[in-house]
Amino acid sequence: MTKVIVDEKFWELFPDAQISTLVIHNIDNHVDEKDDPYFAKLLSDAAKESEKFITNESFKDNEVVDEWRQAFRQFKTKKGARGSIEALLNRVSQGREFSPINPLVDIYNSISLKYGVPCGGENLNAFDGDMHLGEAKGGEGFKPLGATEDSPALPGEVIYYDNSGAICRCFNWREAQRTMLTEDTTDSVLVIEAINENQAKRANEAIVELKDLIEKYFKVDGRIEHLNKDHPETAAL
Repeated sequence: MTKVIVDEKFWELFPDAQISTLVIHNIDNHVDEKDDPYFAKLLSDAAKESEKFITNESFKDNEVVDEWRQAFRQFKTKKGARGSIEALLNRVSQGREFSPINPLVDIYNSISLKYGVPCGGENLNAFDGDMHLGEAKGGEGFKPLGATEDSPALPGEVIYYDNSGAICRCFNWREAQRTMLTEDTTDSVLVIEAINENQAKRANEAIVELKDLIEKYFKVDGRIEHLNKDHPETAAL
């Protein structure tokens, strides 16, 4: 039985946070080239919508960017770590286009852009026990995409982890190879992060649209749960 559990240490740092999860099973995430135009348009349209979050000429002073930079100052981070939504918005601010990767990733990236919220996804079948969100003890094993050497978590860093090590570092700034979504992924948990009430309102809308897009494309049913300090864990995934 696998769950998502948000540790008490996390709520001490972010008492008003909300972690929204969407669990899906029995999907075929293989890329069909005939669907490339659909995903290219999905990403392009979302990028245009995301421009509403980039209204300040100084990129770092835009509200979404500033809120997440402040959040990252509350815990130990690897130098240069930034929120995943900042990375996406930065691409938009530079006029860079988004190319399709695989259906699940394309869908959640489009939702992340449209609603200005960090979003990520993990392969359920690669977990070793429950997935936690909490404070690293330090040394949790972590091998990011494209790396050949371990890059362990720092003491006090906010990470997703299981019994075998870190799954994502600095919220979902970096993804581990071990649990990343690939074309062969059949079962997944998708996560949308919010650290205050305004973000949570957007996250509530975002997770519903994410569920709708996934159910229509993959022809499966998804299950949403919202975690907070009074409800810190999901039912079995």
